[in-house]
Amino acid sequence: MSTSSYDSYRPPEPDRRRKGKRRRRAGGPRGGDGSREMPVVPDAEFGSYYGRPVVKAPPWETDVAAYLFLGGLAGGSALLAAGAELTGQDQLRRSSRFAAIGAAGLGAVALVRDLGRPERFLNMLRTLKLTSPMSVGSWILAGFSGCAGLAAADEVDRTTGGRLPLGRLRPLLRGAGTAGGLGAGLLAPPLAAYTAVLLSDTAVPTWNEAREELPFVFVGSASLAAGGLAMITTSSAQAGPARVLAVVGVASELAASEVMERRMDETVAETLHQGRAGTMLQVSKALAAAGGLGTLLAGRWRAAGVISGVALLASSALTRLGFFEAGLRSAEDPKYTVEPQKRRLAERRAAGTTDDSITTGP
Repeated sequence: MSTSSYDSYRPPEPDRRRKGKRRRRAGGPRGGDGSREMPVVPDAEFGSYYGRPVVKAPPWETDVAAYLFLGGLAGGSALLAAGAELTGQDQLRRSSRFAAIGAAGLGAVALVRDLGRPERFLNMLRTLKLTSPMSVGSWILAGFSGCAGLAAADEVDRTTGGRLPLGRLRPLLRGAGTAGGLGAGLLAPPLAAYTAVLLSDTAVPTWNEAREELPFVFVGSASLAAGGLAMITTSSAQAGPARVLAVVGVASELAASEVMERRMDETVAETLHQGRAGTMLQVSKALAAAGGLGTLLAGRWRAAGVISGVALLASSALTRLGFFEAGLRSAEDPKYTVEPQKRRLAERRAAGTTDDSITTGP
């Protein structure tokens, strides 16, 4: 700043910076000792508008939960039937084929009940959208049911001693039954797993948080259920593959469940241990362990095999129902949506990620 000889006659100027500070302090609240400013806006707490859930839960009821169990049971049974067809175990093939078409039929009924009208399911087959788990799953279910139906028709003719009025078409039915049984076996893993992908593709916190391990949990659950049912409906002499499938399913499901719960956000994982869902999942694990141990120790003892099979079937049903219930519970409470988001945001900021469209600086 330039000066002149007349500057010595000017009165001293007030300290504007000190006055400005004094004015700002006078306009806002102070700390108890006046040494610092107190925040005007209180810390934000999570919540939702008018107490409504942040996430809208899907309008699915127990029919969908039943379909989750029956679809897995159908897939596991078809896989077992295909193996029995290739190894020449007729009794196991027969019981598993009937189990596959029976479970698929009941599952389709449950699905149609949830949709309200049969034509709504048919409308889902008008197009195939590869990015939609529901569209792809509908086609998997339709293809599986067709293949399992051919295998079951062949099995009915075999069981009745060729009494169906087929004439020269009987050899054609034999070939179609074999092809259908193998085709159902190929579609069995996708049928058992796609429902897990369908749940994980939603915004429901528990289902979405378990998206990486849930398909393995469902496939393991389907395997132990199919093995358990075959142990009930098949003689001990031919139930060896069913026992192996059941034990592998128990080990897979328990291991995948443990990994899933360890990886999930701690707040969301609460839904798997609390309330009715927690009780069902806890009982499910106990039944799976007991059924698997009984399968290993019982061997060819028929009564023990039947009891173990019942325990495994109940375990699989409770796994699906419990996980379904836990997901709906997580959608009702906003904290299962907001707290994990705030935790992930803090982790991204702590890692230095503050320049993208998701995370901004504090």
